[in-house]
Amino acid sequence: MVVITLQRNKCIGCNYCVELAPSQFQMSKKDGKTVLLHAIEKKGFYTIKSFDESIFEPSLEAKKACPVKIIEVKQV
Repeated sequence: MVVITLQRNKCIGCNYCVELAPSQFQMSKKDGKTVLLHAIEKKGFYTIKSFDESIFEPSLEAKKACPVKIIEVKQV
């Protein structure tokens, strides 16, 4: 299982995550910050849990590219 967490309120809208993992991330037209697709929000953290292992590598690349380090990706 792949778990991805986004701390959206600290997003600066650089768009790297969307370029590297477009199936997981999308830019909001309302505020210019990234959205973690199909995520559940809890106390400012947006999380998805997926059994699709193919999303791990692109999401990990998005995590590495994020200049404000607000993306967490792990396999459990």
